[in-house]
Amino acid sequence: MEQLKALDWEINTFVDYMFGSRDSRVRGWFLLDSYLPTFFLTVVYLLSIWLGTKFMKNRPAFSLRGHLIVYNLGVTVLSLYMLIELILSSWEGGYNLQCQNLASAGEADIRVAKVLWWYYFSKVIEFMDTIFFVLRKKNSQITFLHVYHHATMFNIWWCVLNWIPCGQSFFGPTLNSFIHVLMYSYYGFSVIPSMRKYLWWKKYLTQAQLIQFLLTIIHTLSAAVKPCGFPFGCLMFQSSYMATLVILFINFYIKTYQKRPSRTDLKKVPPVTEIRNGFHKDYVAAANGVLNNKKAQ
Repeated sequence: MEQLKALDWEINTFVDYMFGSRDSRVRGWFLLDSYLPTFFLTVVYLLSIWLGTKFMKNRPAFSLRGHLIVYNLGVTVLSLYMLIELILSSWEGGYNLQCQNLASAGEADIRVAKVLWWYYFSKVIEFMDTIFFVLRKKNSQITFLHVYHHATMFNIWWCVLNWIPCGQSFFGPTLNSFIHVLMYSYYGFSVIPSMRKYLWWKKYLTQAQLIQFLLTIIHTLSAAVKPCGFPFGCLMFQSSYMATLVILFINFYIKTYQKRPSRTDLKKVPPVTEIRNGFHKDYVAAANGVLNNKKAQ
């Protein structure tokens, strides 16, 4: 126990040295005074993915339909609450959309900080996205983008809450809460078979996420162009981090929604160079793709 306390002191001394004095308004808030809980929860999350996929390898996948409906409904409601509360609290504080400092809005800043604490805490709740993938053996959805996004957001927002818990920090979570209302509603409906035929708008969610990241970068850089006292280093870090998400999401979008071979592509079979069962091998491959798509539909 003494060793753990010593480790906790050393880590928190280091982060205080790196980032400076913390915001006194959030002192004593759950999970914020020490970095160790956030770090350990992230390690448990990563280990759960690694060990969980090994555990489930030779076992049947769980359905979890009821759990998923309740979970997605819960996250949707929480996201809606954060969206509404962030809009109301920033409006109450007269927040400047271009650049908002950390101390000029009084009680409205505290109100924003309280909502952003829930935003931070929601990131550990959203670890369950991946755990459900593991239990349902949806391993193809456990991508680098997925794990990187979930693991980093939880840790980054621990830092945000300790040093910049209001002001300019409000904008990204406001947009993200709106996106999550749409996204988790989609996820909830997708586990109900009778609703799947109405879910034609999946790819537009990815487009909306990309727009969200780009708007957040623009909003962040606007505070660098016309400063208002918000820490410049934080602005640069957020812009850089969002840029990594833009790159990864664009890569995901291209891979997921790239154009598949159409019927007209079958007419473009090259001159026969290899015959298999009376057909050119490329024709067989293309035809199988079309047939498989039909079966899947």
